[in-house]
Amino acid sequence: MKVLETILCCFAFYLSSSPLRAQAISVNDTKTAVELVNLLSNNSPCIAVSNETVSGDTFSAGKSYGSFTNSSPNFPFQSGVVLSTWSSTQSTGPFVRNRGDNSNSWLGDTDLNQALNINSINATVLEFDFVPLTNTISFNYFFASNEYQDNFPCDYSDGFAFLIKETGSTAAYQNLAVIPNTTTVVSSTNIHPAISFNDNGNLKTCVASNDSYFGQFNNSPTNTSPINYAGQTKVLNATANVEAGKTYHIKLVIGDDGNTYYDSAIFIEAASFNSVIDLGTDRLLTTSNAVCFGEDFTIDTNLDPNYSYKWYKDGNLTNLETSPSYTVKSPGIYKVEVTLNPSTCVVTNEIKIEYTPEIVLNNSTLIQCDIDEDGKSFFDLTQADLEIKNSNSGLSDITYYENLTDAQTDSNPILNPTNYTNLSNPQTLIAKATNAYNCFNYAQLTLELSNDIVPNRVAIITGVKTTDFTGNKNKVTIEYTGSSDYEFSIDGVYYQDNPEFLNIPAGIYTAYANDKNGCGVSNPFSFTILDYPRYFTPNGDGYNDFWTIKNLNLLPQATIHIFDRYGKLLKQFNSSNLNWNGTLNGYLLPADDYWFNLFFENGKNIKGHFSLKR
Repeated sequence: MKVLETILCCFAFYLSSSPLRAQAISVNDTKTAVELVNLLSNNSPCIAVSNETVSGDTFSAGKSYGSFTNSSPNFPFQSGVVLSTWSSTQSTGPFVRNRGDNSNSWLGDTDLNQALNINSINATVLEFDFVPLTNTISFNYFFASNEYQDNFPCDYSDGFAFLIKETGSTAAYQNLAVIPNTTTVVSSTNIHPAISFNDNGNLKTCVASNDSYFGQFNNSPTNTSPINYAGQTKVLNATANVEAGKTYHIKLVIGDDGNTYYDSAIFIEAASFNSVIDLGTDRLLTTSNAVCFGEDFTIDTNLDPNYSYKWYKDGNLTNLETSPSYTVKSPGIYKVEVTLNPSTCVVTNEIKIEYTPEIVLNNSTLIQCDIDEDGKSFFDLTQADLEIKNSNSGLSDITYYENLTDAQTDSNPILNPTNYTNLSNPQTLIAKATNAYNCFNYAQLTLELSNDIVPNRVAIITGVKTTDFTGNKNKVTIEYTGSSDYEFSIDGVYYQDNPEFLNIPAGIYTAYANDKNGCGVSNPFSFTILDYPRYFTPNGDGYNDFWTIKNLNLLPQATIHIFDRYGKLLKQFNSSNLNWNGTLNGYLLPADDYWFNLFFENGKNIKGHFSLKR
């Protein structure tokens, strides 16, 4: 009976686990160093390898290195090489939490320690020499670790490095296993999302670190991970600039740091280690590195001119271009195919080139008055900005220079463009505008002096807009035309920068607009502010005895009706008879509030009220 229970139990376990295993990678730990390197390079004729060696765990039944194959859509590589800090066959998924524990006799690696400043143990090393035929080598990989669980990424990580240097050189190794565009090494402490964990009942967190390069956790209760590691990075690319024809040594090494627990591995894609062409990054508008309009851009392979070259634009062969470099004059996708004679190696790469919009600028001229005829005047250069920029709000502020050489080298910009004194008459300055892509263009600004009043600099007052009959809120706005910097006055004595005047008492005024640069004063423009008294005291003492609207005599067609509080018409008069003495038919009216309607010839009607006091 116990035998039957055992059989049923094992059968049930097989059924429950077999779907997971079907998606797991398969690891072969019998491969030699030569076979592993050939798997990485795919025996490419573009790179010659030699002196292959591999070392790792010799203290357990399995080796810590091997090849892998994969059929899972959830795993980024179909095949490749795995280097680990435990038996490589234990890399087969799904993930099962396991502390791991390897022999302390399995030592670390001195070069790894020096590169990462760690104390490694349980190191696995694959190394070899190679001779590239191009100027760049690269391969694809990702890092997986059982330290991607609990709070471990906040404090702990195993170490690995891809070390390269010229064979025989005494220089230090260069580590290629770094976060793109940095010197930060790839590790679980340097690449992880925000981590929350419980520390003796206290909820703690550590902030994310380069989490855009983190791939995924594999430790959920229902995980079907193809590999037996708690988490992994995204696929990364290791790249190094090399010199074609020279011999280099590369060392791929991984090790535990400090203790033998919680193992890690690096997975390297098959056929991804190769000698390639680096044409640079795509030049795109979306990444703000597009080529500036009108500029030539050179794509350079930096390879031997004796190689054979074919250049393509948007898939079409350009028969006349057969050199190592290509000069781009228009947007497109450019591809090069290089045959590295006399070998059979053929390498290709492509780059996409986009161009920024054209910066269209206008030349401009500023004319200033030279009343004292000394050949000098002050110019506000910014008055020309809008015309020069062609009303393009996407351009930077204009920077002005006294000559083209300074503009081209960004030297000696005019620091106070709003108050610039010309050096000669005429004088030509250079205006420089930059767009959002850091592209620029130039225009000319000509400064001229005139000893005569310059017509378009003298303002013409076209009207005065008034708001009156509002007591202490009467307002005046001077309307004018002109293209200079003006100050304004309504009495010819006091001037202000704003053409709007506030709190103006009733009266007759004359408006002026004066050019601040001395080019002249506008035509005078007379206007009237009307208002009415809020009370009057007809007691015969000679003060405020009559209610009147001052300056209404200037408008002969104006008519006033006065009413009492009950709406009875008491008095009607026009501009020729402008006052009321507070009587009706010779009788004195009582102290009270009275109302008026003022009708203008243009149909405008003003209503208000005032007090009669006795």
